[in-house]
Amino acid sequence: MAVSDWKKSVVYQIYPKSFNDSTGDGTGDIRGIIEKLDYLKLLGVDYIWLTPVYESPMRDNGYDISNYYEINPEFGTKEDLKALMDEAHERGLKIMLDLAFNHTSTAHPWFVESKKSKDNPYRDYYIWKDGTYDSPPTNWESKFGGNAWQYDDNTNQYYLRLFDVTQADLNWDNEKVRDEIYDMINYWIDFGVDGFRFDVVNLLSKGEFKNSDGPGKEFYTDGPRIHEYIHEMNRRTFGGKEIMTVGEMSSTTIDHCIKYTAPEREELNSVFNFHHLKVDYPGGEKWTDASYDFILLKETLMKWQLGIHEGNGWNAIFWCNHDQPRVVSRFGKDDNEENRVRSAKMLAISLHGLQGTPYIYQGEEIGMTNPDFNRIDQYRDVETLNAYDILREKGYTYQQVMDILKKKSRDNARTPMQWDGSRHAGFTDGEPWIETAPNYPEINAEKAVADKTSVFYTYKKLIEMRHEMEILTSGDIRPMLMKDRNLFVYERTLDGESLLVIANYSDKYVAWPEEIARGGEVLISNYDDRDNELRPFEALMIYRK
Repeated sequence: MAVSDWKKSVVYQIYPKSFNDSTGDGTGDIRGIIEKLDYLKLLGVDYIWLTPVYESPMRDNGYDISNYYEINPEFGTKEDLKALMDEAHERGLKIMLDLAFNHTSTAHPWFVESKKSKDNPYRDYYIWKDGTYDSPPTNWESKFGGNAWQYDDNTNQYYLRLFDVTQADLNWDNEKVRDEIYDMINYWIDFGVDGFRFDVVNLLSKGEFKNSDGPGKEFYTDGPRIHEYIHEMNRRTFGGKEIMTVGEMSSTTIDHCIKYTAPEREELNSVFNFHHLKVDYPGGEKWTDASYDFILLKETLMKWQLGIHEGNGWNAIFWCNHDQPRVVSRFGKDDNEENRVRSAKMLAISLHGLQGTPYIYQGEEIGMTNPDFNRIDQYRDVETLNAYDILREKGYTYQQVMDILKKKSRDNARTPMQWDGSRHAGFTDGEPWIETAPNYPEINAEKAVADKTSVFYTYKKLIEMRHEMEILTSGDIRPMLMKDRNLFVYERTLDGESLLVIANYSDKYVAWPEEIARGGEVLISNYDDRDNELRPFEALMIYRK
């Protein structure tokens, strides 16, 4: 694929269940996405990534797939998906599907067969190990809490499930499993998709099954045969085709991500890593209401920017997705309208100057916030509900747990897209599957599009710059003022050109740094004028030649 095609592209992520409901049943659907394609065309994005729309019991909102070849009736039909692709292509938009094949749902026919007996032909499609009823094969922990092994009374063995109990890990060492997955990927390529996002793809190769001093990640993360498998998948499916690929990487390293994405290795185009979104996990613990560490955020972003750039790899750059809280509530400030708009624009400008493929999550472009749910019955996410139980068992009060969930729950990203000021934000004519954030009368797409000074138009301008400015794609990056407790500053350089990005992450006035010259053309800012100081949440990109 030509560099110009995907390295200058911007991807918009849709969580279909919460995007737009065309039927009134309270759940977003594929036809609902078609209704909003003109909005995405106006924004200017290139690719639309859909989280999984396949048949699924929806225990983990579609990442527990029971049939890779059929569409979940909740979202529509295969004909609807084809219509979405056709309508998108007419507008110059491309469609990426999301595939989870580290595991399947336990409702998948392969697992149903696998569970029947130890000598079933599908037994070796999954990872079964001996253990006693009260002693699992290893002490590994599930990503969703509890032990990572599930006991099966029928055959007196355990199956591995690194995620939910209904998500059984596939055995990628079995060549038949790999053949099945490659056939399925090729089916969707023939169907006409333009790209894929691969869920937790660096967990496919499991190492030794031993007890761990921690949760066990060292035995299954970036495992012994992972690069062999991804290269094989590339060669047998999307490699050499006009298909963009991005791999979600769990707890990975820069060295591995360079290997995953260096073009000569023929693995993937790009990778997601999440290290910069763990800067409010003190001691690695997600479930706290701790504030984020700004210095660590800068250090982490720059470490990955420099490492991937020097290694000829390629990063996805992003603040938000369906698993992360809303960035304006997390790293910005949403206590009033002025701060929300300023900090949302500041976060956009400071991220979109980096090297990599930018990803925008639905609603981010209008500055949507966390919903501030106050009751446990407002939450739907399996990980959140498990965390609630675990934290209460540890002795946390109800209010302490609610304060933590308000900050960290995945449902913060999953409330309905706020389209307008009508009931349920114009998302549905029925009752939504999860409550709408109460601020939708003030924060919605209709208002944003009508207001040329809104967050929406900051994103639109940044997308145009990504398309037009080679320095954003290929320029070197130089971190600056890394110990400054308020400012995030870096410079991009290419062929005598310079682009300075300076962002004030605080809600106070900060003196302009003496080390940085003031001259140059301001290409984008979240204030209308220049001042002697940097104002609250002020951000600029300054071009010099």
